Amino acid sequence: MASDSSSSKCLAGFCPEFRSFATDAIHAGQEPEQWSSMAVVPPISLSTTFKQFSPGNHAGFEYSRSGNPTRNCLEKAVAALDGAQHCISLASGLAATMTIVHMLKAGDGILCMNDVYGGTNRYFKRIAAEIGYDVSFADFSKLDVLKAALKPNTKLLWIETPTNPTMKVLDIKACSEITHEYNKDIIVVVDNTFMSAYFQRPLALGADICMYSATKYMNGHSDVVMGLISVNHMGLYEKLKYLQNALGAVPSPFDCYLCNRGLKTLHLRMKQHFRNALAVAKFLEADPRVDKVIFPGLPSHPQYELMKRQCSGCPGMITFYIKGKLEHATSFLSNLKLFALAESLGGYESLAEHPAIMTHASVPEEQRRELGITDTLIRLSVGLEDEEDIIADLDQALGAAQKFTLVDAGKK
Repeated sequence: MASDSSSSKCLAGFCPEFRSFATDAIHAGQEPEQWSSMAVVPPISLSTTFKQFSPGNHAGFEYSRSGNPTRNCLEKAVAALDGAQHCISLASGLAATMTIVHMLKAGDGILCMNDVYGGTNRYFKRIAAEIGYDVSFADFSKLDVLKAALKPNTKLLWIETPTNPTMKVLDIKACSEITHEYNKDIIVVVDNTFMSAYFQRPLALGADICMYSATKYMNGHSDVVMGLISVNHMGLYEKLKYLQNALGAVPSPFDCYLCNRGLKTLHLRMKQHFRNALAVAKFLEADPRVDKVIFPGLPSHPQYELMKRQCSGCPGMITFYIKGKLEHATSFLSNLKLFALAESLGGYESLAEHPAIMTHASVPEEQRRELGITDTLIRLSVGLEDEEDIIADLDQALGAAQKFTLVDAGKK
């Protein structure tokens, strides 16, 4: 049912939404006819094993690590939303990363965007590099830097866009073309966690693999840890499907059920995340207590025009620098009432965190400094609460941080 063609709908001047997205989210892979009960909602199949008619002759399932009916429903739905032929689900976003990397052999080169999720950075630097992969990092927002960083042994290009937490937007089409021109066999991976399938389709822009931490927007309810990988190429799918079974990092049927349910409202949630985040970003940008706001949906963002061409909207992720120093950032975060001070993102609730201390603490201090992950950098995941309540909470917390500044100045 999925299609890459677009409707005429636009959100805040961004490229049109993907055709029949909501229909696919609700119906793809969910056909009641696949169940003897004709259940409209796919049931949770908890069985770890399945009876065979005779040795090797079964109804498509033999052992739940290898395949599960509930998991199949989720994977079909995600494939449809990504405009992909195939999808596999994993136990977490990092399990998805590990599974992709296991397609390579020792000595193969991995070239990664230098500004990525802290767990991705840690995996590549502390795990992949130490077991024999040649891992390097570069700033892909500068295409000449990407060209110069490609090497004869490069086998995997890892893109994250927008980046976490500094919200750089990478040109997926240009990065894919440059990489494939250098070597058509290099696998281009896009971590699409921040955008979700609703706002961005990397496979249509030239990427070979689209992956997610489905823990975030794809599930959207902060109650599932899961990873997803979508592909079109049958050869890649067969390798990944083999590794899904061989490595065994698979999600539970119950988590698959929950994520599948979350997809049904993905289009509604993402629209509201965008509306709320845009209002918050405008508020923060106009506030004298804030040094700088980084939100790709604002014209002030350096890749704003690219974002409009490449995506159909923006998620609820905002990064900003508060005026002052670490104590002022801490005061702001400690005084939030509606926002929860917590890691992760993409749920219906608003969250705030301090990347340098929390999500990116595993990134070496020197690299954090180079990337701009400073003591005054704050990351927000703007949720689905009422816009005026979200802004009111930020306003009072900024006020508390400003009072701290005045008290601090009085002490001096």
